Amino acid sequence: MNTKYFQNKKLSENSRSGVFTHNSLDREWERLSVSEVVATFNSNLTTGLTQPEVAERQERFGANQLTPPKKTSAWMRFLQQFNQPLLYILIGAGIVTLFLREWVDSGVIFGVVLINAIVGYIQEAKAEKAMEALAKSMVTKTRVIRDRQPRRLASGSLVPGDLVCLEAGDKVPADLRLLQCKHLQINESALTGESVPVNKDSKPLKKATSLADRLNMAYAGTIVTAGQGKGIVVAIAEATETGKISTLMEQQTNLTSPIVRKLEKFSWQLLYVFLGLATLIIVVGLGQGKSWIEMFEAAVAMAVSGIPEQLPPLVTIILAVGVSRMASRHAIIRRLPAVETLGSATVICSDKTGTLTENQMTVEEIYAGGQHYRVTGKGYSIEGEILQDNQSIVIEPDRELLECLRCGLLCNDSHLQVRDGRATIVGDPTEGAMIVVAHKARMHHATLEQKLPRIDAIPFASEHQYMATLHRNPKGDKIIYVKGSTEAILSRCDLGKDNGRTAVEARVIESIAEQMAERGLRVLALAKKTVDSQLNHLERKQIDRGLTFLGLQGMIDPPRQEAIRAVAACQTAGIGVKMITGDHAVTASAIARMLNLSPGKIQALTGKALEQISDRELQNTVEDTMVFARVAPQQKLRLISALQAKGEIVAMTGDGVNDAPALKQADIGIAMGKSGTEVAKEAADIILTDDNFASIEAAVEEGRTVYLNLRKAIAFVLPVNGGEALTILAAVLLGTVLPILPLQILWVNMVSSSSLSIPLAFEPQPKNLMRSPPRQPNEPLLTSSILWRIVVISLFNWTATFGIFEWIAVSTGEEALARTMAVQTLVAAEIFYLLCISRFIPSLWARVRDRRKAIQRGLGGFPHERLYQEAIAYAPGIGIICIVVLQILFSQLPVMNALFETVPLSLTQWLMCLGAGLPVVIFALLLKRFKPLS
Repeated sequence: MNTKYFQNKKLSENSRSGVFTHNSLDREWERLSVSEVVATFNSNLTTGLTQPEVAERQERFGANQLTPPKKTSAWMRFLQQFNQPLLYILIGAGIVTLFLREWVDSGVIFGVVLINAIVGYIQEAKAEKAMEALAKSMVTKTRVIRDRQPRRLASGSLVPGDLVCLEAGDKVPADLRLLQCKHLQINESALTGESVPVNKDSKPLKKATSLADRLNMAYAGTIVTAGQGKGIVVAIAEATETGKISTLMEQQTNLTSPIVRKLEKFSWQLLYVFLGLATLIIVVGLGQGKSWIEMFEAAVAMAVSGIPEQLPPLVTIILAVGVSRMASRHAIIRRLPAVETLGSATVICSDKTGTLTENQMTVEEIYAGGQHYRVTGKGYSIEGEILQDNQSIVIEPDRELLECLRCGLLCNDSHLQVRDGRATIVGDPTEGAMIVVAHKARMHHATLEQKLPRIDAIPFASEHQYMATLHRNPKGDKIIYVKGSTEAILSRCDLGKDNGRTAVEARVIESIAEQMAERGLRVLALAKKTVDSQLNHLERKQIDRGLTFLGLQGMIDPPRQEAIRAVAACQTAGIGVKMITGDHAVTASAIARMLNLSPGKIQALTGKALEQISDRELQNTVEDTMVFARVAPQQKLRLISALQAKGEIVAMTGDGVNDAPALKQADIGIAMGKSGTEVAKEAADIILTDDNFASIEAAVEEGRTVYLNLRKAIAFVLPVNGGEALTILAAVLLGTVLPILPLQILWVNMVSSSSLSIPLAFEPQPKNLMRSPPRQPNEPLLTSSILWRIVVISLFNWTATFGIFEWIAVSTGEEALARTMAVQTLVAAEIFYLLCISRFIPSLWARVRDRRKAIQRGLGGFPHERLYQEAIAYAPGIGIICIVVLQILFSQLPVMNALFETVPLSLTQWLMCLGAGLPVVIFALLLKRFKPLS
């Protein structure tokens, strides 16, 4: 489908021949006049396109829908699971044992590889659906004029040059150059971040403007909130602004999480090390006169012992546990590595509208009758009151404030609606704010409409900047109520005259309005006029002069209270919070001050300023700037990339279509579950089910806990493999038989070690976790504390395992018995080491103490909702019991004896194994004292 024409080609058509030609030209449709646009597409304002013209254009340019991305086949995704460095050596070892005709060993090794692949395939995140969600967001019905007839058609059938009619409630089906507008307002918040509907106009623009300021354009996926309009289709499918976002999303690098990158790097290093050791073993063995077969078996044993094949599934399990914990705290994880990545975040870039704010306009200040009033309450909830000097007031019948509120309530085309116990506004959010503030003064729209029924109205028009309604009072008199911009209302008021009210001056009101605007408030002025009782039709000339000024109402989309607390918590944890929005700089800065994003003066950087900054300059600017306003989607990507270039781990929150590319580019994308678009949800790694910014702080906390538990798991698993590898290496260098066979090593790694390490995934978080700064992004996977553990515990495991083998082999001459006891000694050391590295014993004592106190207070133990936490707390103990049972079967069951070449042990021999493994406690406690993990 040749959609690129819409972006950088000029269409010229010979309507008779139906032949299209393309000339290179970058079209700025907003700068063309109506006649130029219509002529360009050879359309007609009255008749629209003919059916033959539509058919020709559909054949040439395709349907108005986004092309879904190509999906990777299920088999290919499964095969990709084998593309892991840790599995390469195991696959090689399986092939070697296959050639040596060690069928059982080869079968078990390949079985381990297959299990790893299956687990990885099952746990892999679902295929990317962001493009499909974008396509769904554009599927709608629309009214089109073709062959002189208005028709209701699917948006997918639109072609360039089609005439589209818009009315309140419609979703714009394609990018349109508006030709006619009648009080047309469009909510573009999902695309631009603008929290207030935009008043549209068909006049051409004289200069290039940003997306949010193109008043004569309507963009696909946005919503018409008021008025009517007609436009000509100038872009469909991928060429629309929404489609360009989808193209940007396709171009983004699919980043992996820090822990995945570090594990991959560590895996390659481990691969090279053990390939070298395996080669060394073969060379040394052959030099000692041993056979090739014997040395290949030893090399296989080294490979199997050194590779922590239990580590990939263990990491998956730990991340999955983190997913479960986050879900209980309103954060749904779509991709497993996102759990750990969020814990390492150093910067959170947040959209403003609906994320940090309520996405509900709220009147906060009123100026009426020369007095200032403050309004409490947030959003569309009618709970709140009007204060003067911080004192609640009783509004008197003749008070100017009452008239100001009455004007805002009656000069209004919206209404309040309650659904599922939640108040919402049907119509314009600004008008909704005026309805809510009137309700706080015990004024109700239905009651007031009965007393002062509307006779006529003049809808809001952008060229006049006001709305007016005509009402009849019980006495039969007619009253005009007017609301609009401060300039439009004051120019029509009789100021400086008493008129039975407090005299005011225009400059005083203008100064007060400017002060409100500087605080980020959107200010509307209100006025009224008493007219002839015979008047039944309202005209603009009746409003041009003689209005009586009633007051000012200042409103804002306020920040969420929980967002303010969450921002403070993130800052305490050393995480920077930045606001990136399409809204105006003054409004964004005001919200940023309320959120306390920075202790100093907050200066917003606009999209226009960003265009003048080079990428190198931006990398320095982006770290010091907290607020970015009037930002286009491409610029959001640039900001995220600049932060990542500085080494930051970036989390991006958002809910609109315009946030999707940045959500995908960020290290961790966070979408809003309730108010978020499907596009944003599919592009994100995490979805907040409660749309609460505070849930991010909880998710960061869980992410940090996951990383700590991963470190513990690595510190537990690698010493086991290290001890096994040293045992095999020592045996080859000393010229003795192998103390542990490859199959026995696999048992220890995949059964004993894995089962004992899984409880570490359920470790509770330590105190003051959120008072420490984020770890450095370049922090190595194996820190000094982990390396010390690997070296010390590996040496102990080698000493205990090799020592018990040599002692039993020399004293009894039974290699099978010696190997069995060597394995049991290694597992015993693992169990004791687990008890030292985990918080199981301290947590167990704490819970026993809490239970005793609860019983003493007559609470009868723990409540039902804590049963799950109780089960998790005892996970290490349950794991140890399971391993003890499995190890008994390993040496006592005849089938296991035949498979793993083990022999039954006596009680004395069991105690000897336990005694040989017990001293690991001393070394573990010393490491905990001098080289703590956290």
